[in-house]
Amino acid sequence: MLMFADYKFLYLLLLIPVFLLGYGLLRYFRRRRVEAFGDRELVEALMPSRSRSKGWVRMVLFCLAFFFFVVGLARPQTGAKLSERTTRGAEIIVALDVSNSMLAEDYSPNRLERAKLAISRLTDLLQEDRIGLVIFAGTSFVQLPVTTDYVSAKMFLGSIDTGSIPVQGTAIGDAIRLSIKSFSAQSEKSRVIVVISDGENHEDDPVEAAKLAAEVGIKVYTIGVGSAEGQPIPVDGSLLRDSQGEIVVSRLDEKTLRDIARAGGGAYIHAGNEEFGLNPIVQDIRRMEDEELGSIVFEEYDEQYMYFFGIALLLFVIEMLIGERKPRRKLFER
Repeated sequence: MLMFADYKFLYLLLLIPVFLLGYGLLRYFRRRRVEAFGDRELVEALMPSRSRSKGWVRMVLFCLAFFFFVVGLARPQTGAKLSERTTRGAEIIVALDVSNSMLAEDYSPNRLERAKLAISRLTDLLQEDRIGLVIFAGTSFVQLPVTTDYVSAKMFLGSIDTGSIPVQGTAIGDAIRLSIKSFSAQSEKSRVIVVISDGENHEDDPVEAAKLAAEVGIKVYTIGVGSAEGQPIPVDGSLLRDSQGEIVVSRLDEKTLRDIARAGGGAYIHAGNEEFGLNPIVQDIRRMEDEELGSIVFEEYDEQYMYFFGIALLLFVIEMLIGERKPRRKLFER
């Protein structure tokens, strides 16, 4: 299987049609200029050494060389094999609220984007721990199963917005229950759920869900995002209104979040603009007993870029040697 380590370079291949189109237009305007001097056949007769086809041959060779050069830049790799690696650490599942209320702007730029930034920074603090991501609104969804692939975690995190869950609402209890099911079978002790929400639960009983987590040895921490005075919710260029036409103001429900953390044996932290609250949770996790976690990883890729660069160089050399004039002597001519 062929894989690319720097696949973003492959977007440069979109330039190939541009090269061909540009060269075609150049030849068209050049022909128009020749015709402006007089009869085209007469002018061409005055330039007997000029080849009509070699220009296109050179352009095709250039595009092929460019193709192989770009593929080489993308670092094609083959020969990966599966191997098992054992690490020691904890498993952390972040349950992130993506309901419309997370668009309130009492954080910069808003609650959801500030939470995503904090989770991204959390992955930078982890070492051999596993992290998973559950998103929720009126229902919940596993955005990322527990993994040590922090690069993928950031990639999945970047794609999250309030449209990621089609059903609006705030079902914290459902998110906690789904998080409980999302831990790997290997993990039994060092398991943590971090709920990031404004706490406005409208759907279920999150406290009972947190008690269920505690019964199976999972700690539940909560991070409150928002302010007690609340903020309106900007949606599609205007402010969200209720059925009576009144502006909806989203307020932080600290009581609910404290009750969830207490029932889950964890702690509640109010997120600040500077310190979001994940650092103290990481410190608590460091004091927990690490578990041995086995994982299957891909490794030992064979780099193939040098072959593509070699083909590109050969094609570039051939393209430069061809020239644009007809050969003075035909082959096999005496």
